[in-house]
Amino acid sequence: MTARRVALVTGAARGQGLAVVRTLLDDGYAVVACDVLADELVSTVEPLPRDAVLAQRLDVTSADEWQEAIAAVRERFGRLDGLVSNAGILHRSPLLEEDPADFERAWRVNTLGLLLALQTCVPLLREGTAPAVVVTASNAAMRPFAEHAGYGASKWGARGLAQSAAVELAELGIRVNTLLPGAIATPMLPEASIPRISSWVPLGRPGRTDEIASVVSFLLSEQASYLTGAEILVDGGQLLRTHL
Repeated sequence: MTARRVALVTGAARGQGLAVVRTLLDDGYAVVACDVLADELVSTVEPLPRDAVLAQRLDVTSADEWQEAIAAVRERFGRLDGLVSNAGILHRSPLLEEDPADFERAWRVNTLGLLLALQTCVPLLREGTAPAVVVTASNAAMRPFAEHAGYGASKWGARGLAQSAAVELAELGIRVNTLLPGAIATPMLPEASIPRISSWVPLGRPGRTDEIASVVSFLLSEQASYLTGAEILVDGGQLLRTHL
């Protein structure tokens, strides 16, 4: 069993998830980096310290792949202290044109994926040191946005699930907190939309992935030891605008 703290991060091949992996490594964690984009994940993780990173293919909607992932964690590190449920998909469509298949896919990745993460990881997390979970929802889970019905519904679901988990897992000593990011400069954010989005944000720009990653690291740390059920809005003040 490794002596250092171990965190599992989903959606780790690129963007926000990759930034979280790098930040946690810098902060002394060993990291299990998981993503359905297996080839991209391997190339992403290859330059990172091999003794501290395990790349694991994971479709977060598959209970079987979750079992394979947690078995790999046990075999490689023998412990788990943090779970970062970061995998997600952005889906936009007018409500009356919503394709039920797309709606279901958003729900499966953004909401069901969190449920499977918790059910699979908690037995090992509860054996860890000061275990904690960070759930990535969205500021779209705080207020409605046009053409985001399916996405918003899935993130509202994740937000509610995280709140229930915070209550139920507290008795096991596991903290659960939720991130509510706004527009973050990742591959999910079209370049052409940045000027328009920036005009909505009081700070005048999209967020950076490292700005999200630093909050994740804090929420996993002992510095946040009395913080559970918190919802941290990281959107540059976007929701302060009333005319979105």
